Order: sequence, then C-alpha cells, then structure tokens
Amino acid sequence: MIEVKITGFHIESAKTLAEDLGQLKNSITSGDGNLSGFIGEVVTSEITGSSHSNTYDYDLILPSGKTVDVKTKRTNYAPREYYDCSVAAFNTKQKCDYYAFVRVKNDLSIAWILGFYEKATYFQDAKFHKKGDYDPDNRFTFKADCYNMKISNLEGCP
Repeated sequence: MIEVKITGFHIESAKTLAEDLGQLKNSITSGDGNLSGFIGEVVTSEITGSSHSNTYDYDLILPSGKTVDVKTKRTNYAPREYYDCSVAAFNTKQKCDYYAFVRVKNDLSIAWILGFYEKATYFQDAKFHKKGDYDPDNRFTFKADCYNMKISNLEGCP
C-alpha cells in the first residue's frame, strides 16, 4: 500500500479530467465521486509513470503497454489490510489488463494506492455478492452485484 499526500496539482488535474468527462454512467457514487475517482487515477498515474487514456475499458497505460482500470472509493479512515476492494458486476466486460484499487480520504488530503490485480484472474479469485446481500464482516448491504477482494490479496504494480 502506498500513501500519497494529495496536492493542489492532483486536485486541479482531477477537476480538469472530471469536467472533460462529465457525469460517470453506472458509477456506484455520483457528484463529487467523479473528482475522487480522477484523483485516484492521477496519483496512480504519477506513481506508476503511466499515461492517462480515459476510455470505457481502461484509464491508464503503463510504460510496459499494459492497461489499467482504476477503481477508487472514498473513505474517512486509513484503509486496513482486511478491507475489501470491489468491482461492480456490470463492469466485468472492460478490456483492461489490470485493476488498480485506490482509496481517497473524503477531505481530499490523502490517497492510498492499495494494489493491483490482473483482470484475467480477478473474477475467479474474488468473492461474488448479489445486490441486497449483507456482509457481516463490514456491516454492508450491497447496492449492486459485485466482486470483492481483500486488500491483503492485492499485488504490487505490474
């Protein structure tokens, strides 16, 4: 897990990307979730040396040419290794090589790049939850079908 102090540059870059894109369709969150999502992309791009290429299928292109879709969640707290990362079931058809998982503190002061996972095996290794299921581990009722994986199971940058 990599902790990144969010700077004015990160926020301004994310605002520009969010304005260019507009409201995200099928996003689990809305409104300022777009800004947090783009902050996740900006800090991941910076740390990995990747280029930004905002498509439906992926957000970043690593120096190796592999593609990454960044999944960002907002939080009030520093993430713990036993927290879950999620990919919504309606996003399983994205054509990317890896998922990157990021948490952004609600006050936009810190981002945590939690890790990466190869898309080809993510859905086999993750736990599936149906909309309406209740997860007693984190006291959460799922708002959509999704696949969850513990932060501790993620890998470093490919």
